[in-house]
Amino acid sequence: MNKNELKPAVVFEEFAKINQIPRPSKREEKMIEYLRNWGQSHGLDTQVDETGNVIIRKPATAGMENRKTVILQSHMDMVCDKLVDVTFDFDNDPIRTYVDGEWLTAEGTTLGADDGIGCAMELALLASQDIPHGPVECVFTRDEETGLTGAEGMKAGFMTGDYLINLDSEDEGEIFVSCAGGRNTTARFAFQREEAPAGLFFMRAQLKGLVGGHSGDDIEKKRANAIKLLGRFLYQTVNKYEGVRLARFDSGKMHNAIPRDGMFVIAVPSDIKDNVKADWNIFAAQAEEEFCFTDTNMVWTMESTDAEPLIDSQVADRFIFALQAVDNGVYAICQDPALNGMVETSSNIASIVTTERDITIVSSQRSNVMSNLDNMCATVGACFRLAGAEVSHSDGYPAWKMRSDSDLQRIVRESYVRLFGKEPVVRGIHAGLECGLFSERYPNLDMVSFGPTLRFVHTPDERLHIPTVQMVWDHLTDVLKNIPLKA
Repeated sequence: MNKNELKPAVVFEEFAKINQIPRPSKREEKMIEYLRNWGQSHGLDTQVDETGNVIIRKPATAGMENRKTVILQSHMDMVCDKLVDVTFDFDNDPIRTYVDGEWLTAEGTTLGADDGIGCAMELALLASQDIPHGPVECVFTRDEETGLTGAEGMKAGFMTGDYLINLDSEDEGEIFVSCAGGRNTTARFAFQREEAPAGLFFMRAQLKGLVGGHSGDDIEKKRANAIKLLGRFLYQTVNKYEGVRLARFDSGKMHNAIPRDGMFVIAVPSDIKDNVKADWNIFAAQAEEEFCFTDTNMVWTMESTDAEPLIDSQVADRFIFALQAVDNGVYAICQDPALNGMVETSSNIASIVTTERDITIVSSQRSNVMSNLDNMCATVGACFRLAGAEVSHSDGYPAWKMRSDSDLQRIVRESYVRLFGKEPVVRGIHAGLECGLFSERYPNLDMVSFGPTLRFVHTPDERLHIPTVQMVWDHLTDVLKNIPLKA
């Protein structure tokens, strides 16, 4: 299969055009302008709100004027990540895609199918001339990936529909009816740099090649976290040897991704450098065995490096101890049988950045129960406060609670059974969806979320399962044909 054979062609053509447009989170101006021009050039009512969200309205096709209005919604921004040895400018370069069997992927970068493929389906529907549907509002939100600030900034009344279909899910055959709320916790350790004493040997350690993934949807898969692994080795080392000093620690890029690579620089007494290197090799082998089912391509390196000023030893030790102690991974499982054993509460250490004056850790907490989200944030924050860090929490976003009386759920489920002869999985998701924020502004809005199958989102391994795009397109268009009359 080559790119010219992708089906449905109308969707993949729109996706190809979208991937020519740089759209990093918080820098979506080119995409906003593209959508505005697209809607106006097609003669459709197009508006951009003060936050930068875009809505394009299309009237009903003949005979469908009295149907309820459906909102189709996706986010226009994408996570920008690349392999460490790939040169790429996300503010200017187009995403380079290729077909790998049944999958569409990108050359060394994130693909942008999260959520460019949702945007492409909306544009394909807006451009269609032969698909029956009632009134449609296509909404494209900005900055979903770094805080859902587009949805947060949307004022009540911008959308006017009765039903909302969010096209930002990643498993075909699954209909999502609930999502987690989330919040970030940031810990900052301030320090003074110190010149290295004589007799120390500097070593740079690097770990790369981890699978990583989405810190909500993939957290239960027990994938390795580069920060936690590197922190474990440092904790082991400072407890085993005297005089080990930390100069820097850097890992992770996105607040909502499991970090897949990282590095630190330490200085050790010259007479133990070989011991530390041997310990590193032993630790690497143990970690590879521990994660032999999830992370099979770990790359561990440790080599000599140039001397540099050191982090104050007391601060460095408290930082290392906090990394060892802080919760990471699944904390609780949902007890609601309707949510089928889904993760309820979790935390993920996402990134560490060292400057000349401080070292900053960003972590993300998620829960479908808001009181447990508060508790998880407090637990992580308390750990870092005990270590002497300054701690702050973001405002976050709310959970989306499942509606037991959802008319849209019934319509979507019945359509799926009619088309594919099997029941879809109706479930919640541990990731954050904009539906949580919409549920606050539009409490009567009936919502579901579904989409084609994506894997390894938020990483350079991101890939889109091509056959599922046709399935979701057929499902979406069938749902639109079967929307009921207005009351």
